[in-house]
Amino acid sequence: MAYALSQSRDNGRHNAKTHRWGTQTICHILERLEYCGHTVNFRTHMKSYKVHKIIYNPQDEWLIFENTHEPIITQHEFDLVQEIRKNKRRLQKKDELNPFSGMVYCADCGAKMYLSRRVNERPEQEHMRFSTYAKDTKECTVHYIRTCVLRKIVLGELNKLLIAVIENEGEFVQTAMSNSVQKQSTELAKAKKTLKQAEKRISELDKLFKRLYEDNVLGKISDERFEILSAEYEEEQKQLKSTVAELSAFIDTSEQKSSDVTAFIRLVKKYEHITELTPEIMHELIEKIVVHEPDKSCGKRIQQIDIYFRFDVAISSISTETGKYGRTA
Repeated sequence: MAYALSQSRDNGRHNAKTHRWGTQTICHILERLEYCGHTVNFRTHMKSYKVHKIIYNPQDEWLIFENTHEPIITQHEFDLVQEIRKNKRRLQKKDELNPFSGMVYCADCGAKMYLSRRVNERPEQEHMRFSTYAKDTKECTVHYIRTCVLRKIVLGELNKLLIAVIENEGEFVQTAMSNSVQKQSTELAKAKKTLKQAEKRISELDKLFKRLYEDNVLGKISDERFEILSAEYEEEQKQLKSTVAELSAFIDTSEQKSSDVTAFIRLVKKYEHITELTPEIMHELIEKIVVHEPDKSCGKRIQQIDIYFRFDVAISSISTETGKYGRTA
């Protein structure tokens, strides 16, 4: 727009701000698969040639042709951006972003844990907690961990990982490859089994449809009963076909995808030593963090934290003292 105005071209937006990017424009850019080197068709359609209103198609109706031109960014960078954007983050006091947003989970119920920060709280009182416990104490037990404790643990484990890669890359690659391949093989076998069951049921439903129709024609079942049963079968078959499509896509991706350990090594080598956690570092190197309920049986508050690194290369489990406002580790 700014370029058009500089060339004295009338674009109809004379009062628009030309010296900064709009939020919607930035979001549109971040979502464009074309920057990864792909061509995307059928994003939109029109109701008819008389009605020119643009209707946006759901993503599963897009037609994507991969690697049709030179990419500007890598697929990994694009996927990382989409993952970061999935978790809404807001600026906290002092304009700080919470690096753990959308990445910390309860070990018992699997729900996300959210930042709790009050205006008059000291920095060491800021904590992550299970969000729905206050509303429903029966749903899960109380889970919380102070962010200063979590930050110290995560920084320590990340830097241990950096040292392990730098000092003995070969051994790390071998171990990580084993972990990644083992998990991928288990998930792939499970997906193939579920796919086979779904396809078998779809075939059975086709036979049931045929028999149901014949019974209705011969008068063995009423039209009303026929409509009820056929609607139920159609809905079940629709859901099964959707499941089959998802599983087939997962299996194709898993079978064609080589190990991501090499990619992870390249990411790790970008950092010599990490002194501060940012959302970008967290999402690049860590898949999720799982917080367990504290154990107070020994008179101290001992808590287990599991850190799952990206691409299933490693898992760190740490049990440490996380006193309420006393010791940090």
